[in-house]
Amino acid sequence: MKDSPEDLIVNAILDAIAEQRLPAGTKLGEQALSDLFGCNRANVRRALASLAAQQVVELRPNRGAFVMTPSPKEARDIFQARRAIESTIARHASGRASADDIAFLRDNILEEADARKAGDKPAELRASRQFHMRIAQIAGNLVLERFLSELTMRSTLILGLYSSSGNSSCAEDEHDRIVDALEAGSTDELVRLADEHLRHLEAGLNFEEPPAAPMGLKEQLMTPRKAPSAE
Repeated sequence: MKDSPEDLIVNAILDAIAEQRLPAGTKLGEQALSDLFGCNRANVRRALASLAAQQVVELRPNRGAFVMTPSPKEARDIFQARRAIESTIARHASGRASADDIAFLRDNILEEADARKAGDKPAELRASRQFHMRIAQIAGNLVLERFLSELTMRSTLILGLYSSSGNSSCAEDEHDRIVDALEAGSTDELVRLADEHLRHLEAGLNFEEPPAAPMGLKEQLMTPRKAPSAE
């Protein structure tokens, strides 16, 4: 079935946020989006309402729609929520990972490292988020998986906004150790590493620097993804 105009808009905006092409504070003009996607403004309004429900877009009365700009307190609250959810996910995932799951995660770590070396930030970010979501899938709780999907998206906004390096990817060695614990079925160690990993990400936030002004919507939203390596 062909995607509706609303789905196309929602997916494009979520992809752009996840890859840090669409930073916090970007104005999402109805007419600009209508022109970009060749649809009417009613389609755009429905898409923006859906994104607002996912807490990644803010609808401001008489001003329009903007990519959400989390405050420092919201940033800390989101990381606290992620630690709680990912610790629970880790506990449930322990002992449930198949050989295919472990192979996928180890390949994912290599893909993220390759993207980092190539300077392909969108691919690096996609791999990092995919790592966390795969562990959520292993845990087998669809409610927690949906919560984590929203929180990882919001975390990307936070890290793009407040990280001194603009980096929201994850340390390769930390991912390696998480997979080691998952494969070994070491539940307490897996939970500890998941919590420690998120604390390291949060520790890199800098709330003193003012956020950079976003660039134009068209360039941010419509930048094509790099083709995957043929290696």
